Amino acid sequence: MLPIQRFVAHCRKTSKTSRLCSGSNIRRAFNANVVIQNRTLLTAAVNAADGLSDSESEIYSLAKRFADQEFAPNMRKWDESSFFPVDTMKKAADLGFGAIYCSDEFGGSALSRIDASLIFEALATGCVPTTAFISIHNMVAWMIDSFGSNALREKYIPALSKMDLIASYCLTEPSSGSDASSLQTTAKRDGDYLILNGSKAFISGAGSSDLYLVMVRTGVLGAKGITSVLVEKGTPGLSFGKNEEKIGWKCQPTKVVTFEDCKIPVSNIVGDEGKGFTYAMKGLNGGRVNIASCSLGGAQSALENPQAAVEYSHVREQFKGPLSSFQSIQFKLSEMSVKLAASRLMVRNAARAIDTNSPSAVAACAMAKYYATEECFKVCDEAVQIHGGYGYLNDYAVGQYMRDLRVHRILEGTNEVMKMIVAREILKE
Repeated sequence: MLPIQRFVAHCRKTSKTSRLCSGSNIRRAFNANVVIQNRTLLTAAVNAADGLSDSESEIYSLAKRFADQEFAPNMRKWDESSFFPVDTMKKAADLGFGAIYCSDEFGGSALSRIDASLIFEALATGCVPTTAFISIHNMVAWMIDSFGSNALREKYIPALSKMDLIASYCLTEPSSGSDASSLQTTAKRDGDYLILNGSKAFISGAGSSDLYLVMVRTGVLGAKGITSVLVEKGTPGLSFGKNEEKIGWKCQPTKVVTFEDCKIPVSNIVGDEGKGFTYAMKGLNGGRVNIASCSLGGAQSALENPQAAVEYSHVREQFKGPLSSFQSIQFKLSEMSVKLAASRLMVRNAARAIDTNSPSAVAACAMAKYYATEECFKVCDEAVQIHGGYGYLNDYAVGQYMRDLRVHRILEGTNEVMKMIVAREILKE
């Protein structure tokens, strides 16, 4: 039994008010006397624990404590050196964060999507891009666990749950971003094998990850001809481009992934042939909640971490008084708090919609991703503004939060596509 599972079991015995879910690594951490404390937030109005059950609050607190200890002290260093902290991510996996919403049959934590959202939000307060990669890894693990054969699940889920293997998701191509169903990477059958040819772009973790879930074309043009397959690092014909120089997310590698007569067994097909695009879209619903959750964590830190907006407004003096004494700054902080609080409500509503299989889940996820990534970026931008010239220096973390959150409006479906999805959902008959 993993730490999360033991922890949740403890909550079941001790709390009558908890929403109780099975889980894995948080429980062991609890029984190992990991001290979980709800840090008193500087801004009670945007307390991340508000409205949570006892078990949800403890899950958030454990992830937050880990972020404070392992992520936050290293965030700037990882950014400056473009260091991919694989060993630190494995520590997160020891708590059950490697396969959060996979079943526990093969080692997953078996938690809910709202639990996952809380974990990613808490972790992102310490380092947004590292958390974002963990969320991508979790999406791949979930797709294998949900749609893969028992043989694939047994082979990969135990190692993925421990992050002994780390995984990347390969959908976007150089010529097909938002129009993902037009992808051109092919997989031709050759007996008991598939021969892959093509390339994928903007792949997080590329070159460092051990396993790649790849969307390929095995049939007709359009969505119905797409199949999902697994390709292991080291497979002949698999190669990687240069590490892209990015504005943010510097601590995780981003590269082109190329397949040149890359030969994999047919048994590496995840689910049914021709159903890959369906799986991809189901995965992206959760992925949108996950990345929006990362935006919440980044915005929370930009607002109220030490040296962030609230604290800085108290200690920085101009015109014989602290910035916090000026109504213009007070209004900024008020607006930032409202944006964060409203975003959090939308994200958690979307996560619960997935958990309950709500018919509104697709729209709720698109709305939450659009709104939270837009508004949380604005929170970070205003945090930089409050810092004035100092906010533009790397000495203060608010600039990194702004840089790291900017890409959230692009990935997992651009925010323009999110609007299209919402419109489609409300207009369909």
